[in-house]
Amino acid sequence: MGTKVGEIMSKDPVSVMEGDFVTRSRQLIRDNQLRGLPITNGSGDVVGIVTDRDMLKIDSTRSNVTVSGFSVEAPMITPDTDVEEAAKLLLRANYAILPVVRSSEDRRLQGVVSPIDIFKSIDPEKLAQRKAEDIMNTETKTCSPQDSVAKVWDSMLDSDFTGMPVVDDKGRPVGMITRFDILRTGGARIGKDTTYAMKVEKLMKSPLFSVGPKVNLRDASKLMLDRGIGRISVVDDGKLAGIIDRYDVIKAIFGEE
Repeated sequence: MGTKVGEIMSKDPVSVMEGDFVTRSRQLIRDNQLRGLPITNGSGDVVGIVTDRDMLKIDSTRSNVTVSGFSVEAPMITPDTDVEEAAKLLLRANYAILPVVRSSEDRRLQGVVSPIDIFKSIDPEKLAQRKAEDIMNTETKTCSPQDSVAKVWDSMLDSDFTGMPVVDDKGRPVGMITRFDILRTGGARIGKDTTYAMKVEKLMKSPLFSVGPKVNLRDASKLMLDRGIGRISVVDDGKLAGIIDRYDVIKAIFGEE
């Protein structure tokens, strides 16, 4: 019998109502470092989700725009849904979160499942027969320590990447910068002079957590779990060969090709 969503879901999730302003939704995502928020109606029923990508692109302070105009339809699951089924739903359209409702008839919000929740529930031993190079993404966007934070922020939102390796002028990885690193420091306030002056080297995390391409994927996943990181660089002969994130590991476990 497989693990059920009720065992891994995040309970009492932060949510917004369909009449709430986007400024509130954006602030909640920033303050709580969330990938998305469930949207509920006046009865507490889930009517959709808003994603961090959409909310963080909003740079207007207008107070008359509501989240209903940014609502995205997402599959709804229940506490009795198998985690494997939830993982495949999450992967199918790269959803930020899946709302968990009481039942197919009762759409009141009970929790959410995110890639982090599913990633924390995996058994790395299931990956013992594979290597990092088998699943790494080789089409990886990178940035330079001297790039402006504003440039990297725009690139992350356009590509929906949540993290980006930092490489020097010889292609050697020297750190990692994430969307939430930028948010935590206020560097996402696009249009501010301080943002454009701020360089990646001021915010990037270093040293970089990395593995070789031949490293067992079980060990790479354990490193991510132990360190609480969402992505790990694959380095070959001192150069960046690729990157592995939570989605890649979830895909490797649950067989979505």
